[in-house]
Amino acid sequence: MAIYLIGDIQGCHTELLQLVDKINFNAKKDQLWFCGDLVARGPDSLATLRYIKGLGKAAKTVLGNHDLHLIATYHGIGRVNKKDKLEELLNAKDCAELMDWLLQQPLVLQLPDADAYLSHAGLPPEWTPKKALKMSAFVQKKLQSKKRKKWLRDMYGDFPNKWQHAHSDIEKFRFTVNAMTRMRFCYQDGGLELNCKGSPQTNQNKHLQPWYEVQQNLANVDWIFGHWAALEGNTIAKNIHAIDTGCVWGGTLTALRWPDKKLFQVNAVK
Repeated sequence: MAIYLIGDIQGCHTELLQLVDKINFNAKKDQLWFCGDLVARGPDSLATLRYIKGLGKAAKTVLGNHDLHLIATYHGIGRVNKKDKLEELLNAKDCAELMDWLLQQPLVLQLPDADAYLSHAGLPPEWTPKKALKMSAFVQKKLQSKKRKKWLRDMYGDFPNKWQHAHSDIEKFRFTVNAMTRMRFCYQDGGLELNCKGSPQTNQNKHLQPWYEVQQNLANVDWIFGHWAALEGNTIAKNIHAIDTGCVWGGTLTALRWPDKKLFQVNAVK
């Protein structure tokens, strides 16, 4: 069995089908693992969700920030951003079913028989992979609870930006969501910076470093993540793999085959 780890789709359904065809995906023996941000900004988020959900056990995904915002919007929290092109999805007859399916998905997944993990954004500096799995389960439980709307409402905000300052359940929930779905840079003291989107090469703030340079618990761990199109899918180190290659922005859609780590890509449809 091969596992194909796929970068941010963001509603680029046509390119997803092209990539699936290119890798000769066989749903009976292979799996597609998605790094989150399945929806928003691209032309067909509805078809994308339907396709991935329809794969059943042949597909796994973690949640990205756009996926969580979609869930919140569906539950009446926040407003629809026209740039996200989600109206068709939100008005679809099977929207409730698709939202229920999204709510079953975690923030981090561990690959089988490997010390390797998939998330949307990354692993915060003060955490181990084991801690990430524990907190992912915590968030998942809250999102599936009867108080879902409360947790979705409390999800928004940039603070606390350090784990040691997250004391209440709400603060732990918000920090976890931010770290796992929004983080790119961190301050040197480990605090999360949640607004810079550029590459490390163009960053002008000397106090900021990419999260994977501040993180100290990945020496013998593979971590695969998306969210950061400005990295252009570069392998940061032999064990740190960035797979968001900006398909929705005119770049490519990428699949990383596991365990041999071979890359497959298709160009964005112009």
